[in-house]
Amino acid sequence: MAADAMLDFSGKVALITGAASGLGAALAQELGRRGARLVLGDINTASLEGLADELGGQGVEVATRHCDVARESDCEAMVALALERFGSLDIAVNNAGVAPPMMSLEETDEAELDRQYNVNQKGVFFGLRHQLPVMKAARNGVILNVSSMAGLGGAPKIASYAAAKHAVIGLTKTAAIEAASRGVRVNAICPFFTMTPMVTGIETPDGVSAEEFQAFLASACPMKRLADTAEVVSAMLMLLSPAMTYVTGQALAVDGGVSAY
Repeated sequence: MAADAMLDFSGKVALITGAASGLGAALAQELGRRGARLVLGDINTASLEGLADELGGQGVEVATRHCDVARESDCEAMVALALERFGSLDIAVNNAGVAPPMMSLEETDEAELDRQYNVNQKGVFFGLRHQLPVMKAARNGVILNVSSMAGLGGAPKIASYAAAKHAVIGLTKTAAIEAASRGVRVNAICPFFTMTPMVTGIETPDGVSAEEFQAFLASACPMKRLADTAEVVSAMLMLLSPAMTYVTGQALAVDGGVSAY
């Protein structure tokens, strides 16, 4: 159990989508370390089970399920798994997402737009649709949606992603207002480029190395570097904290100062 009540998640049941890698996996480890019981979903079931085995070896209670958030039935099943295995749902993190190829708006076709909306926007909507009734009935709960700095402003060369991530913030604020009187908080986190597989594995322009491309991305940030996963997860823990009882409807930029321009 954590000594500080602000970071004590003992006994809380936390659902995380996109949990097999990146922010989802790192958050699962931190919540588990602080006493949470975990319900983890991802399309990459091999990596998901590897994480579950690691957490289980540390004494964390974990339930896993294949989850494609673009399918509403999978999002519904994740909530059902939390109730079946642990009897409640205290925390939900709608984290699963996909990155787009770098291209101009006019180069972006309908198929890519659909892919971004199916995962990055509908995946959050479907999660909220099934998480909220359970939390409202219990008059308790906190939901965190993973948006992006691309959801707060213009994002050249990733228009479809920006559109979907802006929609996530709209969903977050709407859900927060609808659920506030029932004891449920809903917030979004908006990271700048972070050193997760989504960024480190991004397709770079011809002749540009991954390191050079990351340096180019970092040049737009006042801190002149990309975020470490742990830095973003720390902010996620803060928004999920049982002590943050009066914070809802917010879209928190974790951006090294980019939004200060």
